[in-house]
Amino acid sequence: MVTREQLEQLLAAVGQAEHLLLLPHNDPDPDAIAAAVALGHLLQSKLEVTYQIAYKGIIGRAENRALVRYLGHPLQRLRRTDFQADVPVALLDTQPGSGNNALPAAATAAIVIDHHTWREETAAAKFADVRTDVGSVSTMLTEYLQAAGLPPTATIATALFYGIKTDTMGLARGATAADTSAYFYLLPRIDVEALVKIERAQVPAEYFRSLARTVEAARTYDGVIFSHVGSMSYPDLAAEMADLLLRLQGTQWVICTGLHKDMLLVSVRTRQSAGAHQLAHAVIGQEGVAGGHGMLAGGQITISDEELEQLVAELRRRALEHLKVPPDTEGKPLV
Repeated sequence: MVTREQLEQLLAAVGQAEHLLLLPHNDPDPDAIAAAVALGHLLQSKLEVTYQIAYKGIIGRAENRALVRYLGHPLQRLRRTDFQADVPVALLDTQPGSGNNALPAAATAAIVIDHHTWREETAAAKFADVRTDVGSVSTMLTEYLQAAGLPPTATIATALFYGIKTDTMGLARGATAADTSAYFYLLPRIDVEALVKIERAQVPAEYFRSLARTVEAARTYDGVIFSHVGSMSYPDLAAEMADLLLRLQGTQWVICTGLHKDMLLVSVRTRQSAGAHQLAHAVIGQEGVAGGHGMLAGGQITISDEELEQLVAELRRRALEHLKVPPDTEGKPLV
């Protein structure tokens, strides 16, 4: 639980600034979006500062777009001019040097709030709260609001609740006592009707075309599934497909790859309590960047079209090797 002292340290990191730039990770998910909105509300309420939430990439998943609409479109596409020497930067659900945020290499974040593995670059921040034993950054922001004596509005409570729910799969994946406490603190404060609309947001036809390609390409290896989604209209599709494939009876591991522009996205899911982060690093190696948690992880590699088929085959080989699947094992088509 966040202490009053931690809250004061967070507020002190803003210094004399009157405006802040809040950066969730690229292609922000519900956890990062909710955390950014909650932090902005907290700092504005306590310090009377203004803030901007900016992101790089795409908000592509239908549920994520519905969440942003419900919140009143608080996120804006990041512009190069948004970085100003006198404007402190806060990173949410990411850290400096992780490769999945837009913070310039030469810049220093004033605030870092994250639940991924600690990075050395984070030590330069004025304030950093990095807790790998928490399943969601939304949980952490809920605690900061509680420490500040600021009950969340129904809108913010709904966003934070959804952030916790999605990152922990309804408290079933990587959730701790802190996540459970925040979840049930927020539950009576949420807008239930809005949450249902967000979770059941309509998807474009491309979603079903991608689903068909993914299922057709899926190969099973005694509890392990590997599939290539193909070309994706938005980068979250590989993760969506991995989540779906993990529901197959008997499945313990899923690795999905997909191409978005010049990036090969990799998503790893597991039903085991740990190991997804290590598998993502083993699969991606030195070619790109990887990160994640015990039960879900991912990363990306910049490639050309000519490299695609060969690279996907190599990533599959690395995944099976890491999971100790015999190299001569023949993958069975899912359909």
